[in-house]
This record gives sequence, C-alpha cells and structure tokens, in this order.
Amino acid sequence: MARDRVAAPPGGKREVGFREELGSLKKLPHYLWPAGRPELKVRVLIAIGFLVLAKLVNVYVPMLYKHSVDALAGPQSLVVVPVMLIVAYGVARVGAQFFGELRELVFARVEQNAVRQVALETFRHLHRLSLRYHLDRQTGGLSRAIERGVRGMEFLLSYLLFNLLPTLFEILLVCGILWHLYDWTFAAVTLATIVLYVTFTFIVTDWRLQYRREMNERDSEANTKAIDSLLNFETVKYFANEEHEATRFDKALRAYENAAVKSQTTLSMLNIGQGLIITSGVIGVMLLAGFGVQRGAMTVGDFVLVNSYLIQLYAPLNVLGVVYRNIKQSLTDLEAMFRLLGVAPEVKDKPQAPPVEVKLGEIVFDHVSFRYDERRPILKDVSFRVAPGETVAIVGPSGAGKSTIARLLFRFYDVADGAIRIDGQDLREVSQESLRRSIGVVPQDTVLFNDTIRYNIAYGRPGAGQEEIEEAARLARIHDFVSRLPDGYGTSVGERGLKLSGGEKQRVSIARVILKNPRILIFDEATSALDTRTEREIQASLDEVAKTCTTLVIAHRLSTVVDADEILVLDEGRIAERGTHRGLLAQNGIYTQMWQRQQEAAQRAAALAEVAQ
Repeated sequence: MARDRVAAPPGGKREVGFREELGSLKKLPHYLWPAGRPELKVRVLIAIGFLVLAKLVNVYVPMLYKHSVDALAGPQSLVVVPVMLIVAYGVARVGAQFFGELRELVFARVEQNAVRQVALETFRHLHRLSLRYHLDRQTGGLSRAIERGVRGMEFLLSYLLFNLLPTLFEILLVCGILWHLYDWTFAAVTLATIVLYVTFTFIVTDWRLQYRREMNERDSEANTKAIDSLLNFETVKYFANEEHEATRFDKALRAYENAAVKSQTTLSMLNIGQGLIITSGVIGVMLLAGFGVQRGAMTVGDFVLVNSYLIQLYAPLNVLGVVYRNIKQSLTDLEAMFRLLGVAPEVKDKPQAPPVEVKLGEIVFDHVSFRYDERRPILKDVSFRVAPGETVAIVGPSGAGKSTIARLLFRFYDVADGAIRIDGQDLREVSQESLRRSIGVVPQDTVLFNDTIRYNIAYGRPGAGQEEIEEAARLARIHDFVSRLPDGYGTSVGERGLKLSGGEKQRVSIARVILKNPRILIFDEATSALDTRTEREIQASLDEVAKTCTTLVIAHRLSTVVDADEILVLDEGRIAERGTHRGLLAQNGIYTQMWQRQQEAAQRAAALAEVAQ
C-alpha cells in the first residue's frame, strides 16, 4: 500500500484552490517546451513516442499469456510447450520495460533542465527583491519553500506527463479490449471500479490535506527555529540558553509529531478503503469470467487474460493514489514558489535604464524625504552635497536616519520626495547594477561567506588574480596575518566569518572594497564595534583607501571623523547642524554635547584601565 511522504511546505497557512493549481499547471509548458531549445523539444516528442510504444506492448503482454495458456490447455500436439508464445511473452515484458527506460533516458535532460531553470529563475528573482522583503523574511521557511517547490516541479514533470496520463490511457485501452473481446459488462465493472477508486481517493485525499498542511507547517516552523538558533550560535552561548533553544525546538517537533500521527492514521484509512474497492472489482470481473468459462463462451486463457489485465492495472491504480496525493502537494509547493516569483520588486529599473557614469564622484541629496512606514517618517527634507574627492561625515543619535542615507544611496529603497544624484544623474534613472558596482561599502557588521579568505576578498571583483588579491590585502594591512596562517589565502573563514576576529573581518572587508576599486566609498560605522587599538589600525587603512575617493562616513565615534571636510549632524531625520569639527564645537550645540559625552566616557575607560593595571 501507499506510504506518506513529507511533502513540501506552502510556507504558510494559505490554502491553494483549484484555480491556483490550474494556474500553476499552465506555467509548466513554459519549462517543458522551452523557447529557443529545439533539441529539448525533440526529446519531448521522442519520449512521448517511447511512452506510447511501452503502453501498447504492455497491453499486448496478457494476450500472449492467454494464447500460451490456451495452447497448453488444448489438445496435445507434438510440441507440448508453446515455446514461441512463451518466448514472445517474455520478450514483450522486457520490451515494455525497455521502452519505458528509453523514455526516462530521453526525457531526463528535459526534466532536469526545467528544474534548473525554475530554480535559477527563483534565485535570481529573490536577489531582485527589495531589502524590505529580505528584512521581513524567515530564512528557514523561505529555503524550504524554494527547495520543495523545485522538487514539486520535478515530480509534476515526471509523473503527471509520464505516469498519471499514461495510466488513464492504459485503463481506457484495457476497457476497450475487454468490451471488444467479451462483453460490455466486463468493461463496465472494470471502469466502475476504477471510477469509484479514483473518486474515493480524491475525496479522502482532499480531506487529509488539512493534516498534511499542518504537518508541513510544523516542519517549516521547526526548521526555521533550528536555523535561526544555529545562525545565532554565539548569542545562545553568551546567555547559556542551549536548553531554552532545545525546548523551543522540541515544542515545534512535538507539534510535528502529533500532526504526523494524524496524517498516518488517515493514510491507513485511505489504504484500507482503496484495497476494499480494488478487491471488490477483481471479484466481480473474475466471477463474470468464471461464469463465461462454465458456459463454454470463454476459455481458460480468457479467464487468465481478464485476471492478468486486472492485476496489471492494480499496480498503476495503487500508484495513482500516491501520485494524486503528491501531485496535490506538489501543486501546493509549486504555487508557493510561483507566489515568490510573483512578488514584485519594490525598486525597479526603468526600461532600458542606462548605466551610471561616475567620472567625478559628486553626491547630491536634494530635499530628500523617506519613510519605511507611512506612519513614521525617517528623513525629512535632507539636503547636502559631497564634492568630488571630499569626505563628508554623518553623525547623530541612534534612529536619526544615518544608515538610511547609505541604503538610499545604494538604492535599496527609492526616496519618497526629492532626489539623489551622482554626477548629476538621478539614481532612479540609471540601472541598479551599475550604481552598486560604482560604490564601495565597509559596513559595521561585516558578514563573510563560508568560504576561503581568497574567495571573500575576490568577491569585490570576481575573477581577480592572486597578485591583485594579495595587493589589496597589503593595502588593507591583512596580508602578513594571512601569510602566517597554515593554509594562507585558502583558509576557511567559517559561517559568517566566525573564525576571524572583528578586526580581521573588517580588514578582509576593506581589502574587498580596495579590489572593487570604486569611485565612491561609504563607511557605515565601520569601526564602532572594535576596540580602540584595532579601531586606530583600521582607521588608518580606511584613510588610505579614501584618499582618491569621494567618501561618505556614517560614524558613531566622533573621534574618527574630526578630519572630515564637513560633518552633518542628523537629529530626528533632519540636518540639525553642519560644519567642520572645530566649527561645530564652536556652535556649542548637539555635536558639542555628543563630543563631551564621548570624551568623558573615554576618560572613564582610561581611568578604569589604569586602576586595573
């Protein structure tokens, strides 16, 4: 009997209706019959041809069996065993399997190409979505939705086209043969059994979906909690909350366990019902055949033929139940993935948007206003200019909108009012890719890929040679450290770069930006999380990198921006003060208060350090 499979998560509680399932099915031909790939279309046609041959041969196999039985049951001849018929029977059985395997072989390239294309399309689309979407997403649930959607696509392409439809074709073919050879009652009983079986399977399967859906939701919930906990491994350790995390994970697993038990119970009910229906149909047809033999209207071979056909149909009928359940689940998974593809990017390039041309590197914020939420404005009528080659620092209390300025410059969001220009070009008029290739950023929280130091530095310009990577590392003052490592530039940095210290990660980040060689640089609180000594070393590297660039510095520690050409003080989304370090201190305003607080904090820290010594 059938066994349940953990199918895919829709990724939420939203139910998928027939219209949505039909919509998902309509999208399959796009991947099954890809434009511009005639060789794949030929493979589809050849695969269908092999499929038809396999079914025709499969249907003829019981006929050879019947003739063999009749030959053995008839008057004895010189040749007691009908050798040729038995050999033909064996050849036909092997032939049916042979054509089926040829179909699999030919279609494999089409199927895997379709799976690759839909996975690649989804991956690219996710990278096109706005920062707002990715800040709200749950990585675990999203990865499961993509993974299961791809599996659903693979299942549908394989089983819907080459299992479900061929099975229905074979059933109709067998019913026609039984009607033609014997009587309409044979075809009627066979067809009625199949219709009852299919109807029962569909109704019970649809009823079971509530338990399957709950099972999948709990599975996604457990997976999300596990990934979230492991990504925050250090935080868990800091607070000694391993048992708390295990309890949360176990709670989700218990919910999954209960849902899985309910699902298995209902599956057993479905299997029992299917078995009763099939057995009733077999008994009915066998009785008709037995009465026919008794009346002399049918031979023993005919009796065997009818039985063979029913047994031959039993396997695909049993699979039909499994296939239907998986098709339903695959459609749910596929619809969830297509729903991801249907999420419109918040920030879009205009048609034929030209690349940005950064020659001088002038940055202008012209009366810019922005809000993440309509109810809460972040920036209010902000205007400033960063002249080519100059350094402008933005300071202010937390929540004033400093990092938002960097995100707007990268065009992670579009401004609500006003405009941002680089060398006179409105950022909304140029392509996002060219804009981001022209700007380098050293963020506060440097996240590295779980790969080698070489890969993470080369990420600034994929394809760069080893000499260029090492030169960038020297300028970032990390080459000597890397050279002392046993594996050198081949050293793995671990998940999110956890094998490196904060200062080492920052230097890798700086080397990456140096290799990118942008005309505009953004330092987004690049040293605020470092100790004073490391901060000074990193600051020296940053100053060296910024010599030939237009630089925007978002800073928390004011000591790092005293040499800036201009300092902007943001307060509640507005520029409250602006000027040089000395000029702002002379104003005795917000900047002066921030400077005094930080100086006092530094003096207290120094005094405590002396006492500790």
